[in-house]
Amino acid sequence: MELVDFLRQTQAEVRSEIGDRLGDPGNAYPYPESVFAEVVMQHMSEIGMTFDPVVCHYAAKVGNANLRLSGYAVSDEADQLDLFVSLYEGVDDVNPIPDAQTKTAAEQCLRFLANCAQGRLASTMDQSNDAYALVLTIQGCYANLDQIRVYVLTDRQAKAKNFKSREVNGKTVMLEVMDIERLHRHWSEGKPRDELVVNFEEVAGSPLPCVYIPGDMAEYDYALTVIPGEAMRFVYEKYGARLLEANVRSFLSMTGKVNRGIRDTLKEDPERFMAYNNGIVIVADELSLGRTEDGGPGILWLKGMQIVNGGQTTASIYFTKKKSPEINLRRVRIPAKVIVLKSEDPVQEEVLISDISKFANSQNSVRQSDLSANKPFHVEVEKLAMSTYCPDGIGRWFYERAAGSYKTMLAREGTTPARLTNLKQSIPPARKITKTDLAKFLNAWDQLPDSVSFGAQKNFVRFMNRIGGDEVDDSQATLPDVPEFKRMIARAILFKATQKLVRPMFPAFQANVATYTVSLLANRLGDQLDLEKIWLRQDISSRLKEQVQTWAVEVNRVLHETSEGRMISEWSKKPECWVMVKSAKYSSPLNDIPEIR
Repeated sequence: MELVDFLRQTQAEVRSEIGDRLGDPGNAYPYPESVFAEVVMQHMSEIGMTFDPVVCHYAAKVGNANLRLSGYAVSDEADQLDLFVSLYEGVDDVNPIPDAQTKTAAEQCLRFLANCAQGRLASTMDQSNDAYALVLTIQGCYANLDQIRVYVLTDRQAKAKNFKSREVNGKTVMLEVMDIERLHRHWSEGKPRDELVVNFEEVAGSPLPCVYIPGDMAEYDYALTVIPGEAMRFVYEKYGARLLEANVRSFLSMTGKVNRGIRDTLKEDPERFMAYNNGIVIVADELSLGRTEDGGPGILWLKGMQIVNGGQTTASIYFTKKKSPEINLRRVRIPAKVIVLKSEDPVQEEVLISDISKFANSQNSVRQSDLSANKPFHVEVEKLAMSTYCPDGIGRWFYERAAGSYKTMLAREGTTPARLTNLKQSIPPARKITKTDLAKFLNAWDQLPDSVSFGAQKNFVRFMNRIGGDEVDDSQATLPDVPEFKRMIARAILFKATQKLVRPMFPAFQANVATYTVSLLANRLGDQLDLEKIWLRQDISSRLKEQVQTWAVEVNRVLHETSEGRMISEWSKKPECWVMVKSAKYSSPLNDIPEIR
C-alpha cells in the first residue's frame, strides 16, 4: 500500500470513529485531533513502542507560556513516561509540515512536563480537569523516572523525525515525531524494528571485527563480534526500549542480583567485563560487511537490530553510566552473537525470534508466560475467533494473538475498497481483542481488579499463571470451546460497555472505577447474569447500563473514601482495596434487568 493510500485509510478510520461516537450521546464530543491521537497511540502500544496509552486533552496558558497535551503512557513500574501532542489536519493527500510547527508542539508539551515536575500545575489546576490525575502522577514519580519521551503525532509528513534531547529538572527528555510517513513504515513492514539502522563506523569509529558464517542451509546467517561499551550505551540512548521489543521482558531494575553484578563490574573491573559477562544475542534483518583496519571482516551496519538476549546487560550499562558519569565505558567490551534472519515467512520469522529469545535467556530466569503468543490457549482462542460467527451470521470477533495481525489481515484480504469496507463492517476495530485485553476482561470478571490495576503487562503475566501459563508442558491444559469462547466475548462486551459508560462520568481514574465496577457486578450478580443473552444481543441492555452507572458512582465514592489520601491508581493495586470495596454497602440491584435469570 502506497503512503497516500495508507493516509486515506487512516483518515477513514478516524472519521468512522468520530461518526460512531457522534451517534452515541453517552460519549464526550469526539474532537478529531484527540481521535487521531488515540488511533496512533494505540498502534504504537500494539507494536511495543509505548505502554498502555490514555487520551488526555489539555491546553492552557500559564504565565506567558502555552501548554499542550493530547495523551500519555506510563510504564507499570512508573519509571518511564511518554507524553503525546497531536497536530491533526485531516488531509487526504500527503502534505509536508514545517519542522517549526512540530518543534513548537514539542516545546509546549515540554512546558507541561516542567510545570508538573515543579509542582506548579497541581496547586492551581481544578481537580475536575482531565489532566489532574496525570499532573499528580508526574509530580509524585518524577524523581524516579529513568526515561521520558515526548512524541508529536501528525497526519502530515515531517522532515525531522526527532529533535535534540532536552533537560527538564535534571532529566533528559527525548523529542520524537511520529508523522504519517513513519506510521506507514511501521504498518507496511509489520515490524517496528525496521527503522533501527545502526552504523558502527559512526558509533564505534570503525567496523566491528567479526567471524562471519553464511547459513547456506539455514534460515539465518551468523556472526560473532565484540561491541565497545560506549557504542552500546549510545545506541541504547538513541533507541531506548525499542531495541528490546523482541526480548521476552523489558529492563527489570538495577536491584536484581545479576544487574547489580553488572553495575559493580562496570565500576570496579571494567576490563574484566567481557570475561565475566555471557554477552548478548542480536537478531537483525540485514547485515553489511566491510573491512577492519587490519583487513579482516567487520560489521559495517545492522538494519532491524533487536537485542533478544542481553537487554538487562544493555540497559544496565546505560543506566549505570547515567548515574555514575565517571565510569569509563571505553574500557568495556561486550561479546555479541548476531543472527541475520533470512526467512520469507514473517510468521515463521517471529516464531524463530521467540524461540531464540526463549532459549538464549538464562541470566535472569524466564517464565513460559513471557513467551505466550504461541501457547495452545491463545492459538485456540484465535481459531475460535476465526470460525465463530456473531448471531447475525456475518460478523466475527478478531483475536489479535500477534501484535499488528488485525491490520495485516485488513491489508491481505481488503484488496479493493469494497472488500476493505465489507471486511471492516464484519470485523470492525471495536471487535478486536488483544491478549492483554482478554486478560483484563477475564481477570476483572473473576474479581481480581487489583491485578488488573497493575497494568496490561503485569496483569497478563498473572492471568497466564492462573490458566497454567507457567507450566513447562501445557499440552494437557484445558482449552476453550465454542460456548466458552462466547462467554469470554460476553465478558468483553460487558467490560467495554462499562468502560464506555464510565469514561465521561468522572474526571480521573476512570479505568480503575470501570474495573472495580465490573468486579462488583460479578460479585453481586455473577451467578445470576446470563452471559448467553449478552452474546446474542452483542451488547448489554439499557437497564443493565443503568445498573453499571449507578454502581460506578458508588464504587468511585468508596475508592476515594478508603484510599485515605493515596492516589486511587496506586490504592487500586492493593488486595485490601478490593476487600474494602466489595464489603461496602451499595444500593439494591435494579428490577427487570433482562440479563438476570
